[in-house]
This record gives sequence, structure tokens and C-alpha cells, in this order.
Amino acid sequence: MPAHDFPVLKNDLLLRAARGEKTEHAPVWVMRQAGRYLPEITLQPIRRYHGLLDASIIFSDILVVPQAMGMEVLMNPGPSFPDPLVTPADISKLSENVDVNKELGYVFDAITQTRKGLDGAVPLIGFCGAPWTLFAYMIEGGGSKTLQKAKSWLFRYPEESKALLLRIADVCVDFLVGQVKAGAQLLQVFDSWAGELSPHDFDEFSLPTLKHISTQVRRRLSEENIPGVPMTLFAKGANFALSKLAQEGGYDVLGLDWCIDPVEARRLVGDKVALQGNMDPNVLYGGRDAIERTVKRMCEAFRAGGGGGWIANLGHGITPGVDPEDMRWFLECVHKYSAQ
Repeated sequence: MPAHDFPVLKNDLLLRAARGEKTEHAPVWVMRQAGRYLPEITLQPIRRYHGLLDASIIFSDILVVPQAMGMEVLMNPGPSFPDPLVTPADISKLSENVDVNKELGYVFDAITQTRKGLDGAVPLIGFCGAPWTLFAYMIEGGGSKTLQKAKSWLFRYPEESKALLLRIADVCVDFLVGQVKAGAQLLQVFDSWAGELSPHDFDEFSLPTLKHISTQVRRRLSEENIPGVPMTLFAKGANFALSKLAQEGGYDVLGLDWCIDPVEARRLVGDKVALQGNMDPNVLYGGRDAIERTVKRMCEAFRAGGGGGWIANLGHGITPGVDPEDMRWFLECVHKYSAQ
């Protein structure tokens, strides 16, 4: 492991909650907080919302993994692949062996620089997209409302699909291990399109790769005598899988979207894992009163759910049009109501 001389962590609230410990108030951060709603990126949200955010997340894109595998990704303005995978024969266009240090070293450098720049204020989160979500982008050629092409692959070419998903998962493992070596203190896997699969198809195609990632990242870190870090899985829309993910997934934290009540989520997962979430991001457009009401209700629901850690967050990423001062109000409300 590189001999990084990182500053001492001053706020470990997020890490304690991720391990299932009760905290004086719920640690809070927001998916895409280092994103387009602010004129600043990774470090600046921590400065702008001084004392209100309990984590920083690296400013990156999940599609750096397909890029590392040899695919071209364009932003115009959303992500698109000019040469997507059309049939399994196209898999031959992907790089046989991916050297993440060579292909994604710039991400690792950014993580190290950011970790030092944070000066121990809050932990730094590293992340990657989940194999099924990345697979879908690589085949659809961009975003899709139906995922018809990607799902057709699963049904028409199930074995080839599983092999490609596992190949993507192996690159994700290398990428996440590299992020920990570079300074990430918690890891999150985003399966943004998990809810587009039926429970059967999720179990067959997505779940095995999610388990592979959690198992292999922990094994690799252990073999290299690197202290493990908490791992979070956000499988958006896959609330049907929460119980199974808590029992089998191998993650410390499960992220929730806004389509499940926290009490029900805690009933499904027991006290095996911490939970993260889950306010509808669009409430941030509803005005201060709506934000306060919703945060209060969310805090009460997570408290009513009983044991296990809770990390306050939105139920998906913050969107570009949010007023940064309404984001501040959300954070202030979380501090106020989660401490009661």
C-alpha cells in the first residue's frame, strides 16, 4: 500500500453508523452532492456546508469502468456510446486485460489529493457502478426507458451475459481496491437499474456479481494487509431484494430509494446492516416547509424502525436545478430532527 500520510479523521460519524453503531445524530451526505447543482465540486460542498455534511464523495462517473475496458464514452450532454455492444461477438472488442492503475490512475490520484485536501474533516467515499447497470449502458449505448436491448441480451444470451457481467465485476473489484489504496474510507456500489429486473432476473444476473464484488474486495484487502472499509450497496428500485441482500450480499449498508417506508425496510433487513436514505430528491423543489415536514417524518420513521445504524441521504441523486440553499435547509433539518 502506498505510504500516504493522511490527516487524522476528525468526524467518524459516517463510519460508526455504517458499522451499525448508534450516533448522536444521523450522519448525512447526498448522492451527487459533488455534482451539477453546485458551481463547485468534490471539496467545495464540504466547505459550503461547513459542519453539516458528514462525508465527501469523489466527483467521477460510473462509466469510467466501460472506458477502462476499451469502450468510447461521449457526453452530449448525457452519456452515450458511439459503438455499443450489439451481439456477443462484439465482446471481442473489449480489452482482454484491464490495468486499472494505467486506465484509471487519474481517479486514484484525485482520491489521494481530495483525501489530503479534506484535512480529516469528513471521510471520503469511493464508488463504482454495479455490473448490471454498466452492462446495460454498454449495450443500450446510453440511457434508456425500457432497457429493451440490455434485457434482450439476458434472455437471448444468458450465459454470455453472465460471463460479461462477471468480467465487468472483476474490473469493479480492481477499481474499488485501488480506491481504498488511494485513500477512500467507505465504498458504495450503485446499481441504478436494479429495479428494472424482475426478482428472478435480479437473482440470476445482478445479485451474483454484487456478492462477487463484496467478497473479492474484502479478500483482496485482507490479503494485502490493508484495513477493510465499510461497503454500501444502493440497488435502486430493488426493495423486493432487501432481505436477501441483508442476508447474503456482504455489504455493511443498504441504500434505500424513497419508495419504501423505513420501518418496513428495517423489518426486512433486521439489524444485520445499516440503512441509508431515503427522501425523494424532488422534495428539495417543494419549499422549506415541505423539506422540513418530510425530513421530520423520515427521521421519525428510521427511529421507529429500531436497531441498526442509519445514514441520512436522499433516495437517489440530487438534481441540477436544486437551489443550494434548499440543500442547506435539508441538511440543517436532518441535524435538528435526527438528534431528538
